Amino acid sequence: MNLYPKSIFRNRLIIVLFFSSLLFHSLAAPQPPRAQNGIIDLRQIDLSTTRIRLDGEWGFYWQQLCEPGEKESRMTGLIPFPKRWDDTLIGGSVITPKGYASYMLTVLLPHNARNLALDVPDTYTSYKLFVNNELFVQSGVPGKTKKATVPQWQQFTRELFPVGDTLKLILQIANFEHSKGGPYKSIVIGNKETLFTERAKNNGLDFILMGSIVMCGLFFFGLYFFGRYDKTILYFALFCITYSYRIVGASQYALHSFIGDVPWIILVHLEYLTLFVSVIFFTQYTQKLYPEDSNKYVTAVETWACIILSLITIIFPPSVFTQLINPFLLVMFSVIAYAFYIYVIAYRKKRLGAGYALMSTGVVMLVFIIINLQYFGFVAPQKELLFIGYISFFFLQSLILSYRYSFLLNKAKKEAEQGLVAKSDFLSNMSHEIRTPLNSVIGLSHILLENKPREDQKEQLNVLLFSANNLLNIVNDILDYNKIEAGKINFEYIDMDLVKVFQDLLAGLKTIADEKGIELILEKDPAFNSRIISDPTRISQVVGNLLQNAIKFTRKGHVKLVIKQEKLSKQHVTLTIRVEDTGIGIAAEKQKLIFDRFTQADTSTSRSFGGTGLGLSICKKILELQGSQLQLKSESGTGSVFFFTQTFPVSQAFNFNQEEEVVEIEKGRPLSGVSMLMAEDNELNVLVAKTFLEKWGAHIDVAVNGEEAVKKLDTQKHKLVLMDMHMPVMDGYEAISVIRSRGINIPIVALTASLPSEVEEKAKDLSINGIVTKPFEPDDFLRLLIKILHG
Repeated sequence: MNLYPKSIFRNRLIIVLFFSSLLFHSLAAPQPPRAQNGIIDLRQIDLSTTRIRLDGEWGFYWQQLCEPGEKESRMTGLIPFPKRWDDTLIGGSVITPKGYASYMLTVLLPHNARNLALDVPDTYTSYKLFVNNELFVQSGVPGKTKKATVPQWQQFTRELFPVGDTLKLILQIANFEHSKGGPYKSIVIGNKETLFTERAKNNGLDFILMGSIVMCGLFFFGLYFFGRYDKTILYFALFCITYSYRIVGASQYALHSFIGDVPWIILVHLEYLTLFVSVIFFTQYTQKLYPEDSNKYVTAVETWACIILSLITIIFPPSVFTQLINPFLLVMFSVIAYAFYIYVIAYRKKRLGAGYALMSTGVVMLVFIIINLQYFGFVAPQKELLFIGYISFFFLQSLILSYRYSFLLNKAKKEAEQGLVAKSDFLSNMSHEIRTPLNSVIGLSHILLENKPREDQKEQLNVLLFSANNLLNIVNDILDYNKIEAGKINFEYIDMDLVKVFQDLLAGLKTIADEKGIELILEKDPAFNSRIISDPTRISQVVGNLLQNAIKFTRKGHVKLVIKQEKLSKQHVTLTIRVEDTGIGIAAEKQKLIFDRFTQADTSTSRSFGGTGLGLSICKKILELQGSQLQLKSESGTGSVFFFTQTFPVSQAFNFNQEEEVVEIEKGRPLSGVSMLMAEDNELNVLVAKTFLEKWGAHIDVAVNGEEAVKKLDTQKHKLVLMDMHMPVMDGYEAISVIRSRGINIPIVALTASLPSEVEEKAKDLSINGIVTKPFEPDDFLRLLIKILHG
């Protein structure tokens, strides 16, 4: 699968051509006037629209700090300006970078030139500029000794007040700290509004770019610490934050205008250290981004080269570490070239984000070429171009990580979904495997209890039946919670008599409550006389669970189920349903915990009373899905009250007094003369079902799989089919499908150890007449069969 757009190389070519065209435009610009013999003639230049660099031949006074008004000193000679001392010849010899000197220039201005300003850059490493014998600007303190000199890097734009038609400039420069000395940037004259605007724009672009890179770095820092702890993200974040200082702390030195009190020695260390360290982080980032395509030994060499340069910067003075820039350029270009090589390999192998990485290296190579051309004086500063280049580079690199993170997140999501499906399938299979033997245990327990056992045998059989039902409840709880977590729970909304449902619940729990000597009470609000529309299965599940818990944790006293009508309209009724008990209660600090899955108020509780701790969590989830909240009031030792408030639609079809259809079970042999076909592969399940069915008078034919059931089915003889849904050779779903495809409409009851909803979903088009979940209650099973057979 191609993860990148096909036009990736076309886009990269467009970017390269764009930057190259701007660079060519810079190189091909017309040449402005230049100074000759210490004089620059601007009388024919319209300075209101043109900015002019005061470059050319300046008078040079080596080892002299010429002061305004002093007797004219002996000029050493005319030399190009700007040009570093370590690159300047005097008398056939290169000037030492350490020392002091003065420069002089006469500027001839147009008549009545107004609204002018000078843009004065930094020098190596301190200067004073005098204009017509007045101090104009100063950066640091130039002196004749190292002790008397205070280095500083700062740039200024200052207005030139009315000065006539001539400017006499005296520039003092001193350097005793840096490995380079003298001027290296042009002094510019032009319209003050133009120069001030350009200065503000340049500083603004620097701070915007720095802020953008810092925010990018902080964002990925957060992604690293709160996300996947991916070192690729960490190294890119460190690269962004480290390199961001270079934007405002080097070249134009925009930051220095705001922190002028910080010693130069600290700032120069930061300038070089952030350069070397940022390349370390970028090298590691590239290696971690595509480890399969990079060579760890090449990466190690590049990294250690930068580490050594960084250590030299920390340990040695500026006069030493400022000489490292040329060796570093070799390292830097090797890093960029090797990164480009890695990205090409990664792109060919369709690695994540490699297309964006390839474009970013093309951009960054152009950026660094332009920076170095400016550094060596071949082109004029291209601020907008560099701004666009930096933004493009960091944007493309951010896209790589964002794309990578998004891809891995989607991959993890798919894996989690697959894991959830696998877990659901596993639990479903486990449910089937556990329910199958439970069906035999519970069924045979019922059979033995009906055969009039001795009292001691009856007690043992009741314990066996209770334990089996308890295990069945645990299996049901796990399956219900799994289904809720998977978002597969469905609600049906049908007409129901809530009071009757609650009466049935209490009746079903009466035996357990009587054994513990607990009184069960149903308290109905007299004002409540409506049938409602709701899901009787789910509301029974919630309230039944609360009642079972109340009985479980109550040693004596009562358990009360209360229905209170809060509000009634023609369309809706709002009810508060409470379950009160006189049990052990729950301490205040434990009350929030009990709603968590697999949690009970105390570990001793599970040992004393049993249970998985899932029941309340299931109740809470079911109610939340219906827009209600399960709440609790309790104190340790004084009992508990669980309650929830829910609004139900009022049924319009029935009145409260209308009774539900009840299937009466006639005593003796209610299925006498009924012949059935049963498809079941488990012999014990056959034994249990057949025992009950024959006891009720039915005749049973047995098939061990779906294929045999299809062959044995006799519509003249059989009145109903009991079909297990999980069988070898042919399962129940396929067998029912074959039967229905032949136009046979015989009633079919599905037997399953899975959840009924799962069977309904899979067999929604098979016209099944009923579903019996194994293990089954004999009376419920019989009622269903009678209801189906009698129409």
